[in-house]
Amino acid sequence: MTAPLRIAVPSKGRLAAATTQLLRDAGIAVPGDDRRLLVPVEEQNMEILLARTDDIPTLIRDGAADIGVAGGNQLLEHGSAGIELLTELGFGACRLVLAVPNASSITTKEQLAGARIATSHPNVLANYLDANGIVASIVTLSGSIELAPTIGAADAICDLVSTGETLRQNSLRAIGEVLRSQAVLLARIQATPDPRIAVLQTAVESVLAARPKRYLMLNAPDVALEAIIALLPGLDAPTILPLARSDMHAVHAVVDAADLPRLLHPLKEAGASGLLVLPIEHLIP
Repeated sequence: MTAPLRIAVPSKGRLAAATTQLLRDAGIAVPGDDRRLLVPVEEQNMEILLARTDDIPTLIRDGAADIGVAGGNQLLEHGSAGIELLTELGFGACRLVLAVPNASSITTKEQLAGARIATSHPNVLANYLDANGIVASIVTLSGSIELAPTIGAADAICDLVSTGETLRQNSLRAIGEVLRSQAVLLARIQATPDPRIAVLQTAVESVLAARPKRYLMLNAPDVALEAIIALLPGLDAPTILPLARSDMHAVHAVVDAADLPRLLHPLKEAGASGLLVLPIEHLIP
């Protein structure tokens, strides 16, 4: 029997819930409320490996997992050798920024020359400083990065931010952006010939493509059909189907959910009736 496909999933943190939901939407029966760190999904010949997000790129590269989800920043920090980035997942957006205390005289990244910078991303920071010709000391910490200037451990920090609220609460201000990151689907390069990798990738991508879309159905009188079709900014040309009534057609279209508020009333005014909007679970454009 083929060995189970092992999927590394963040056990906690900002990516955990969204990753679990994405896999479930993609048809992977991720168990809930399970205290085990390696959870079998026997009916699909898979295993869910719950791990620290920071560890997932290493687990994939070293063969402890075949595929998994981590932050793009973690892939850069731990190295991409032996790992293929399959898909950007569109959640977990954040920025890795340089920040200093509000009272600091430092206003630009160039002024960090000679400074001590605390971070949990020493490799990414070292590459950034080198690329910008800045010579500074890197203080590697695994937590409480924001406190480093307050307790005298560093002059500045390099840390992840989403909204910037944590910086504000710790009297820090950003002076530069090192990178932007989001959750990514990763696979071990040696595992990618396994067809199950491509199957899972397609399922995940079809969920991501479907999330911002809606399936719109309506009935259109033939005299207004052309005007109604002109209003629809669908994925492709809408599907037109004849109805039992000889003077009407059904119109089906995939539209952006964000377009619906401005679409529904004009469609009704143009003569559309029986409008029905449905969510889409999977979409392969």
